Amino acid sequence: MMNRDYQPIVDYIDAQFEAYLQEELKIKRSLCTYHDSRVHVCLYFISPTGHSLKTLDLLTMKSLDSKVNVIPVIAKADAISKSELHKFKIKLMSELVSNGVQIYQFPTDDETIAKINASMNGHLPFAVVGSMDEVKVGNKMVKARQYPWGVVQVENENHCDFVKLREMLICTNMEDLREQTHTRHYELYRRCKLEEMGLTDVGPENKPLSLQETYEAKRHEFYGELQRKEEEMKQMFVQRVKEKEAILKEAERELQAKFEHLKRVHQEERMKLEEKRRLLEEEIIAFSKKKATSEIYQNQTFMASGSNLRKDKDRKNSNFM
Repeated sequence: MMNRDYQPIVDYIDAQFEAYLQEELKIKRSLCTYHDSRVHVCLYFISPTGHSLKTLDLLTMKSLDSKVNVIPVIAKADAISKSELHKFKIKLMSELVSNGVQIYQFPTDDETIAKINASMNGHLPFAVVGSMDEVKVGNKMVKARQYPWGVVQVENENHCDFVKLREMLICTNMEDLREQTHTRHYELYRRCKLEEMGLTDVGPENKPLSLQETYEAKRHEFYGELQRKEEEMKQMFVQRVKEKEAILKEAERELQAKFEHLKRVHQEERMKLEEKRRLLEEEIIAFSKKKATSEIYQNQTFMASGSNLRKDKDRKNSNFM
C-alpha cells in the first residue's frame, strides 16, 4: 500500500465538514433541522501481529488525529494469547505516544463518569472479536467463534473488550465525542477554510472572532458585492433598452418610408386610371357622336333613295300611258 492510501478517508471527513460549513454560512441557516453528517469517531483497527505498528498505520492515524476522534482497536484479538495481547497493548500505546499520535481519551472531568472513563483509558487500545455466527452456550444462543479448543464469545468481557467499547461509545461518551468533533476538529477546519476565503478570523488585538462576527463580516462583503453587481445589471439593462429603442425607431422610420412610397405609388396608379377612364369616356362620347351622325346620314340617304324611286315609277307610268 502507498503512504497516501489514507487520503480518501481524509477527503471524506473534510467533505462532511465542508457541507456543514456551507450550511453555517448561509444567510438563512437551518442548523436545527440540518442532517449533521460529520464523522464523530474513527475506530482504527490494528492487526494482532504482536510486533510494532506498521509505518502506514502511524502515518494514517497521524493524518486523522486532527480531523476526527481516533480510537485504536485491535482486531481478531483471539489470534494471540492474553499475555501477548497485554504486552502488545502496552507497546502500541508507547509507539503512539512517541510518534505524537493524539488518540481520543475518555474525559475524566465529570465526576459521574470520571472513574469508569479513567479505567477504560487504561484498557486502550480495545481488543475485540467479531462474529456473525451464533453458538449455543448453556441454554442460550450467543454470537461467538467456535474453535476445537473452545468458544470465544463476542459479548463476554472475559474474552474481549467488545462490550466495553460499545458502552463507551454509545452509552457513556457519545455526547463528548460529538462535542469534541465540533469544538476541536470542526473549528480547526473552519478556521483554515475562512482564512482561505480571505477572512482572518481574528479581530482587534488578535482576538478570535466568533462565528456570528465572522458571519456578519462575510454577509457585509456579500451584500456589497451584490449591490455592485445589481448596479452593473441596472446600467446594462438601461443600455440595452436604449439600444432596443434605437432599433425600434429605425424600424419605424423604415416602415414609414415604405408606407409613404406605397402611398405615392398608389396615387400615381390612381391618377393613371383616372386618365385612362377620362380618355375612355371621351372616346365613348366621340363614338356616340359619330354613331348619331352616321344614323342621320343613313336616314337622309334612305329618304333620298325612296324619293328617287317614286319619281322613276311615276315617270315609267306616264310613259306607258
